[in-house]
Amino acid sequence: MDTKRTGALIRSLREERGLTQLQLAARVGVGDKAVSKWERGGGCPDVSLLPALADELGTTVETLLAGALAPDERQGGTMKRTAFRVCPACGNVITTTGDAEVSCCGRKLDPLEARPADEAHALRVESVEGDWYVTFDHPMEKGHHLGFVAVVGYDRLAVEKLYPEQGGEARLPRLAGGALYAYCTEHGLTKHPVPGR
Repeated sequence: MDTKRTGALIRSLREERGLTQLQLAARVGVGDKAVSKWERGGGCPDVSLLPALADELGTTVETLLAGALAPDERQGGTMKRTAFRVCPACGNVITTTGDAEVSCCGRKLDPLEARPADEAHALRVESVEGDWYVTFDHPMEKGHHLGFVAVVGYDRLAVEKLYPEQGGEARLPRLAGGALYAYCTEHGLTKHPVPGR
């Protein structure tokens, strides 16, 4: 750990959150002189304090140890790294476009792994008035149904949440570079071919 870099990062993140040294110190259980010492690079926080300090500063322990915020350079300006997560408790659908730690209803949510669509999860896709009209024969029962369909384009995405006993159809915008996804509550996420590709 480079104490100067970590100290500068602590100061930057503290100021970004509008905290004084005294307020940060109280929140992590140390004296304000300790925070001042860290920020000057005169020492580093005790390892036992790092999780609480990272939480208060809205970052990770790894970032504090590195002493710098690293932008996610793997994005390449596209939505290629879009990840879907579904909360098993409330059914909330959460999307991210990069690595993230996501939780809902007190649970950490891992990204869903998309697999190619099989016959049981097939979607029929038609182009209608500039949109994609999606139909399917998948069961739509309380314990087993499609929870959402989504399209991911070059610069945006659209998700249509589906509910049990709803008809087997959805309408999504036709996005440039689009990829279609469907989520089955029993079998997970599937990726589907789109017309004309």
